[in-house]
Amino acid sequence: MTTHAPQAAQAVTLPTTLDEAVAALAAVPAAVPVAGGTDLMAAVNSGQLRPAALVGLGRISEIRGWQYQDGHALLGAGLTHARMGRPDFAALIPALAAAARAAGPPQIRNAGTLGGNIASAAPTGDALPVLAALEATLIIAGADGARREMPVSHLLAGMELLRAGELIGYVRVPLLHAPQVFLKATGRTGPGRAMASVALVLDPARRGVRCAVGAIAPMPLRPLEAEQWVASLIDWDNGRAIVPEALSAFGEYVAAACIPDAAPAEDGSVPQLPPAVLHLRRTVAALARRALGRALS
Repeated sequence: MTTHAPQAAQAVTLPTTLDEAVAALAAVPAAVPVAGGTDLMAAVNSGQLRPAALVGLGRISEIRGWQYQDGHALLGAGLTHARMGRPDFAALIPALAAAARAAGPPQIRNAGTLGGNIASAAPTGDALPVLAALEATLIIAGADGARREMPVSHLLAGMELLRAGELIGYVRVPLLHAPQVFLKATGRTGPGRAMASVALVLDPARRGVRCAVGAIAPMPLRPLEAEQWVASLIDWDNGRAIVPEALSAFGEYVAAACIPDAAPAEDGSVPQLPPAVLHLRRTVAALARRALGRALS
């Protein structure tokens, strides 16, 4: 813990396998799992959380790497941002590597993990729009060695939740072998919390474009109609060419889908969006336009 914590946890368990960790959580229902602790310790130090016990996940080697599985990458939930930011991982999933490198200062990247980013589900989590755009799937570990799958978008949207005693074990991501881009805008220079972010991936096999916008809502937003529209304009057989005007139109399409105009008033007039909201909308449009341009180039 830290000297700033008003109360320390009464017990700390350090399992070495995923099943041992699940068993430890089942034995002490009030226990809280902790990996990097970047979000947990902030909650403890601010007085928002008083864990009765901790289950440390740092010694579970099986979730700290990745493996290949049927055209997918099976990523361990214990992968740190620093590890995902390295060149070998970037060659595998470029957008997720870019998000990991933008996750914050070195101390955060060295401690924070992929699973923690998903479980905390903070709107500004940099990995979340990338996983949404990639349509990643979670492998959930349960009691007695049970495993079940869940689309990451379902967890982030609250459509499905982790059950008592369950842990995120792995994240399965399709290997598209095509350009991927992650961009974010912050309120200050250097790594920081995103004001808005955009993840964009191309899927040449399906002639599709997948885009997710992060940080502007409680969960990443997918502008599905904008994706389908711009995919129909790309010349997939001729170097993925597209007319320049379509890039700007795509940015505006994405921004309008994620930050729509205000509802009409009773007299039929449409109220003007507040300046801060208009600025955010222009930011999303610029990010989406640039992301598509970089992916196609």
